[in-house]
Amino acid sequence: MRILIALVSGLLFGIGLALSGMASPDKVIGFLDVAGNWDPSLAFVMGGALLVATPLYLLAGRRGVALCGDTLGEPEQTLVDRRLIGGSVLFGVGWGLVGLCPGPALLDLFAQPLSAGLFCAAMLGGLLLSRRD
Repeated sequence: MRILIALVSGLLFGIGLALSGMASPDKVIGFLDVAGNWDPSLAFVMGGALLVATPLYLLAGRRGVALCGDTLGEPEQTLVDRRLIGGSVLFGVGWGLVGLCPGPALLDLFAQPLSAGLFCAAMLGGLLLSRRD
């Protein structure tokens, strides 16, 4: 059941990204260009996502378990430290420079395999580096 839920969730996420145009780096960069030719469409996509996700989040919180049966709880790490801030800054810089974040990058592997593939390889490299102690 867990695999089916993950498959359906990923499929819905990918279709939503594709239909909204948010897999396009140009759309993301247009949203981030607040001093130039700003494109507010990403804000509407985020707002729509919040409208759908909020009631489901509240329902899951009341149930105490996810659809797949996993228990829900608080994250183990809640400290705002240099590592969290540094990672957030790097994520933002990468997002602003390239216009891709992990979800759209994976979707773009099909549309632009070379550029998205390089991005995904670098992203995986960064993930592996971050797990080193």
